Amino acid sequence: MAILIPTILLAIIAIVCAVLLTLSVHFFGIKEDETVTAIRECLPGANCGACGYTGCDGYAKALGEGAEAATNLCVPGGDKTAGNIAAILGVEAQDVIEQVAYVACNGNCNATERKYDYKGLSSCIAANLLYNGDKTCTFACLGYGDCTRVCPKDAIHVENGIAVVDPQKCIGCGMCVRECPNHIIKLVNDTVKVVVQCSNHDKGAVTRKACTNGCIGCMKCQKACPNGAVTVENNLATIDYSLCTGCGACVEVCPVHCIHEDNFICGAH
Repeated sequence: MAILIPTILLAIIAIVCAVLLTLSVHFFGIKEDETVTAIRECLPGANCGACGYTGCDGYAKALGEGAEAATNLCVPGGDKTAGNIAAILGVEAQDVIEQVAYVACNGNCNATERKYDYKGLSSCIAANLLYNGDKTCTFACLGYGDCTRVCPKDAIHVENGIAVVDPQKCIGCGMCVRECPNHIIKLVNDTVKVVVQCSNHDKGAVTRKACTNGCIGCMKCQKACPNGAVTVENNLATIDYSLCTGCGACVEVCPVHCIHEDNFICGAH
């Protein structure tokens, strides 16, 4: 009896607590919006923030609660996700502008050198704290793979000392863009044909000493572009994609081959 009575009392207390919790949830619990739940199930779950909200939950809540949020903001989900969301809300589907990341650096192991022997953490952020990294170009990809570790789709890898994006795997979430301490990873529309793979703003002579593949600001690309899409600003060639037709004239005249023409259409969608 010394054991039985306490056991019975504990069982009664447990049952009473369970009943009270059930009643509390029933009468005071916050009921989940079915629309928000349905939208959340459509989203890919990358929680990348590319939509401008605090992850997939934040975006689903904004849409479900009638906020003025467009249905095409989920770049990783693409047109399929936008169409599913539009169907749930009973509105017309909006086209998603797919984006892909690229690394604006051409400073591989053959083009630039290490200015000291770095022995710290294998992290770009850590290496960058010491004299802007161990490469002679202070604008360069440091190659320690911080971007590779945050990519949810294994779309970016370090090859020959610099990060390289596989557009067929990239979903345009922008997580690598935010992780890079030198801010040399960019997002562009996947319809883009030409990119400048350099971020160095030093004068040409200084850039040339640091990296043989760096933009020297010679303006040959600017003069060759028939549409005025290429300009040299602060010693670096930049492309206005609203004017660029992808003709490749700038690619042909670049003496250091830092302007690249490629197919950036992402295959992840």
